Amino acid sequence: MSERQPGAFQLRPLETDDFAAMAGWFQNVTDLARFDRSARVPFSTAGMEDTWGQAADPKRKSSRCWFAITTGTEELCGVSGLESITAVNRDAVIALFIDENSRRQGIGIRATALVLDFAFRQIGLNRVTSYYREDNLCSQRMTARAGFETEGRMREAWFAEGRYFDMITVGLLRRDWEARRKALARELDASCTARFRGAVVSGWAWPPGPQDPPAD
Repeated sequence: MSERQPGAFQLRPLETDDFAAMAGWFQNVTDLARFDRSARVPFSTAGMEDTWGQAADPKRKSSRCWFAITTGTEELCGVSGLESITAVNRDAVIALFIDENSRRQGIGIRATALVLDFAFRQIGLNRVTSYYREDNLCSQRMTARAGFETEGRMREAWFAEGRYFDMITVGLLRRDWEARRKALARELDASCTARFRGAVVSGWAWPPGPQDPPAD
């Protein structure tokens, strides 16, 4: 994995052209089994289109909203998004995957914070849930840092590498995010930033800048 380096990253809607790069990531079955509880077989590009096609099709009404994370040179380095969005309950499941070569740069927590802002401040959700395999310490630390609280443990619910792992459920309410957001903004320096593409004037960046939505 690469060492921590300064960087400016952008989030934009996921597109079908991203699937080839994503399929390359998911040839690593160890990473795949840690990221996706239901996936066990490496994805081909065609397989990506079958599984992820709806997430990248703006013409379809979907309960999924996924963003591609790109570097300053437009290279795809990760994805983050919301699954199982429900208007009645005003909740969703958040997920994140960062390419192995782009980890340890601070992009994960910043991209997560940006998607949480989008979830709570743009589409009006009240709750966001996440799940991770019990041995995924990176997800444990990052969700805790964002303010998620552990809400449950599903015993032996995640099978991978020939054995069963517990699955941890964590949740974050809008009011808890608003309480955590200001402190998190102070903790994160600007050596690494995540911003929605086209948001130079309107804001929407992490860490928040002077023109971004205020850290209440």
